[in-house]
Amino acid sequence: MFAYDLRLALDSMKRHPGLSALMVLAIALGIAVCTVTFTIYHAMATNPIPDKSSQLYAVTLDTWSAERPYDDEKPENPPQLLTYRDAMFLYGAKAAARSLVMYKSGALLLPERQGVKPFNATLRVTTHEFFPMFDVPFQYGQGWDAAADEGPRPVIVLSDETNDKVFGGENSVGRMVKLGKVEYRVVGVLQPWAPSPSFYDLNNGAFEDPEDAYVPYGWGKAQELPVYGNTNCWKPETGEGYQDFLNSECVWLQFWAELPTLADRDKYQAFVDNYVRSQKAAGRMPRPLNNRLYDVEQWLDRNEVVQKDNRVLIGIALMFLGVCLVNVVGLLLAKFLNAAPLTGLRRALGASRRDIVRQHMTEVLLIGLAGGGLGLLLAVAGLAGIRTLYNSDFNASSAERLTQIDPVIVLATLALALLAGAVAGLYPSWRIGRTAPAVYLKTQ
Repeated sequence: MFAYDLRLALDSMKRHPGLSALMVLAIALGIAVCTVTFTIYHAMATNPIPDKSSQLYAVTLDTWSAERPYDDEKPENPPQLLTYRDAMFLYGAKAAARSLVMYKSGALLLPERQGVKPFNATLRVTTHEFFPMFDVPFQYGQGWDAAADEGPRPVIVLSDETNDKVFGGENSVGRMVKLGKVEYRVVGVLQPWAPSPSFYDLNNGAFEDPEDAYVPYGWGKAQELPVYGNTNCWKPETGEGYQDFLNSECVWLQFWAELPTLADRDKYQAFVDNYVRSQKAAGRMPRPLNNRLYDVEQWLDRNEVVQKDNRVLIGIALMFLGVCLVNVVGLLLAKFLNAAPLTGLRRALGASRRDIVRQHMTEVLLIGLAGGGLGLLLAVAGLAGIRTLYNSDFNASSAERLTQIDPVIVLATLALALLAGAVAGLYPSWRIGRTAPAVYLKTQ
């Protein structure tokens, strides 16, 4: 029966190719706009570490001025970063299952490989907990231990891209690489790893590529490595040296804690609050107690990774698809009513109303599927154009991640196209199925 209905649908589309093409195009345009919008929204809204997102917390303290809040538009928000003295105390207290301190930096990397020029490598200056806390996958070797942070020992972990560039993709564990004035021994090489959004550091952009290399946190102070990110101060600082900067009230360090249970979270919250109370007694932190722990999803929301405009665009895309479907309904009515004499003849020969509706719905679903396929092609072209525009704001790989259609989006698009076709065809199919055949047979 389905094969018969499909043959009737194809014959009907062949009889009116122009009208059929218009309907396919209308659905395709609506599907393409929705697919492009859904793809970008999906890339922005995806939980980058779903297995641990409820256990990892960005720790914030309100160390800002008594006269004004850190965020004028949202005064309830504390600073996103910590001062050096606060970060060092929290890290040294070991009150969480795991915790880490880090910031982004950079230094000149001098490759020994022939034909590879020196380049400014971006660095993640961090403690050894970074890799197990964020489930960072290794291709070769492993991270360093706590003693390497304290030394600091000249060890380094390379990204897969840096390893490809400097060592041709070989297992470089044990090899030496010169970064600035220091030679580091490679202890690990990462697998391709680029969580999107880059939840662990949103100060430099939510879709930035991970760093080229990772070095123990102690090298930040030992080499006075610069801060590639936000450094915010609420008052003028009188000191000029690096130690004065460390002693200042400027916030520039990111701090994360791993708290497996809600009880652990509550306990750590109390610990942080008690620390701040002690600092208030010492004359620091004049603002009201406002220390917050954000899990990954809350942190993404706090930093507005998915902005309200993106959600509005989803609504606009769906409304555009609705307008396209209204036009398809009109075209289907015109097409089906134009073929009403043939439908009346089939009714006279014994076809039931249900048969007529089913046969017309088969044609509608075929049109919807064709519109979905064409819509996917238009969406791919649209995303390629957007990728070119994004390249001016992001690097190429970040733009690629934002505009990459994944299998979930493809399946959702085809399902949406079939649903759109079915919705558009329900009334016209019902209308032609209710038509009395005698009216058209008398005209033949």
